[in-house]
Amino acid sequence: MYQTTDFRKGLKIELEGKPYIIVDFQHVNPGKGSAFVRTKMKNLETGQVIEKTFKAGIDTAKRPDMEERQMEYMYSDQDGYHFLDQGNYESIHLTKDQAGDAADYFKEGIKLHILFFNGRPISVELPNFVNLRVKQTDPGLKGDTASGGMKKAMMETGLQVNVPLFIKEGELLKIDTRTGEYVERVKE
Repeated sequence: MYQTTDFRKGLKIELEGKPYIIVDFQHVNPGKGSAFVRTKMKNLETGQVIEKTFKAGIDTAKRPDMEERQMEYMYSDQDGYHFLDQGNYESIHLTKDQAGDAADYFKEGIKLHILFFNGRPISVELPNFVNLRVKQTDPGLKGDTASGGMKKAMMETGLQVNVPLFIKEGELLKIDTRTGEYVERVKE
């Protein structure tokens, strides 16, 4: 059990049988009455953000049965995505709903972390940067510079990214998975 004094940003707790991560918290000690902790929490399964108030020193939160495992993406099919557990070489399957937007960065062989709650996968944690090849984009124009405008590019995974005008098809690019933005070209 976690006491309210244990609360901090990033702490994973269980409330009413659901996993949450504390996004923000504030310890309040009013002039009258008892102290309390106001929290903003995100449901790790649905992404819903809620606010909840706990009585300081009295209320507790359950420690969730969570495990984070390193996985390697293998392939996708019509049912979803398949991963290989790097610890025990067991195959794991995620549906398209479970993978969510992270699926735009799945490239064969990419290593990532999958969070399990009570033995079932609930979320995917990508590395901060991935290298993806440009599958389709408009041709670059002579005289384009790095400080010029931007154009759309379709990456090998189906992700659309705004890239500088000088980028050509077939180039390998570094993409920030947190923002979905182009970072730089990767030398091969």
